[in-house]
Amino acid sequence: MEGAVEKLRKIREELRGEFFERDDVIDGALSALLSGSHVLLIGPPGTAKSLLAHEICKSVSGAKYFQWLLTKFTTPEEIFGAVSLKGLENDEYRRVTSGKLPEAKIAFLDEVFKASSSILNTLLTIMNERIFYNGMERIQVPLITLFGASNEIPSEEDELEALYDRFLLRYVVDYIREDFRFLKMIQGIMVERKRTLITAEELNHCQFLTTKVFIPAHILKLISRIRHELQKKGIILSDRRYKQSVLLLKARTYLDGRSEVMESDLNILENVLWRDPSERGEVQVVVHQSLHGYRDRARELLVQARELESYAKRPWEDEEMLIKANVEAQTKIRQIISKIDALFEECKERGKSLDELSGVRTAIEDIQKEILNRLLSGKEEPS
Repeated sequence: MEGAVEKLRKIREELRGEFFERDDVIDGALSALLSGSHVLLIGPPGTAKSLLAHEICKSVSGAKYFQWLLTKFTTPEEIFGAVSLKGLENDEYRRVTSGKLPEAKIAFLDEVFKASSSILNTLLTIMNERIFYNGMERIQVPLITLFGASNEIPSEEDELEALYDRFLLRYVVDYIREDFRFLKMIQGIMVERKRTLITAEELNHCQFLTTKVFIPAHILKLISRIRHELQKKGIILSDRRYKQSVLLLKARTYLDGRSEVMESDLNILENVLWRDPSERGEVQVVVHQSLHGYRDRARELLVQARELESYAKRPWEDEEMLIKANVEAQTKIRQIISKIDALFEECKERGKSLDELSGVRTAIEDIQKEILNRLLSGKEEPS
């Protein structure tokens, strides 16, 4: 069990060597296995969505695996098992689930949104509650993670919206962008090789250790800030999605061999907090600003202080106006320093370097002193 997480990292490196420009997807998929989350791959045909999902799913040995390509003609029997004839003889309606989704620990459904209404409701219960109703029996299914792939996403009015929402991680998979990776891909020769596998028991042990990862209070505050900023942009997400993302963050941290969530781990939320691919850019900006925006806020406060300095230095008509302007500038400078102090405490709590903020605070204090001296002297400083 001690080497279980090392196996996961080895699997990650092997997959990165085979699937170019898919590092984020691979990290997210392995984090999903650790956190029991579901993953959706969205993209055009020919982007290796199915192959990547298949390879990740097959990396867990000893775990029952189910995969199926859904079409509008797919029947519930194909996914959940045929109706038991013996059951019907006893006036019982139940399915023979052997080899089907209700018995799988890891599953992959290609073209997942082609599911019919008869399949949809059962899928929702399995994915969300890990429950399968087999006739009158309520069965707890062993499903860890369901991987889905699709060329398109359902509209908000579509009946498949609820199914779409069950996928915590969503990745848009496109064609390879960089020429050198494209050339490497087309020149590659597919050969059979021994792959690293992790057993279901080892994965279960890793899942347990994932729950022990510590998430500091300032990380939770950053998640709250991200939520607030997204709401201002009209991107409203369920409380459930935010709550589920906490365990996902722990999984991402554990995968990297750490016991405490860092701010950089929040980058995985860029693949959690959007509904439509058009929102991805805005989510990325919000996450980036939440992590690194304190520098921009500090610089903005320094600019405001310098503007107040220029305002106080104007050639006022008389001494009374001069004093009034400098009093006003002094009052606003105090407010700016209070904001800097709050930013200082926030960064201290987050473990950030305080050197840059200290320099900004010193510069603002120098402006404050200069304005105060001018106010006390009652004279206009020459330009």
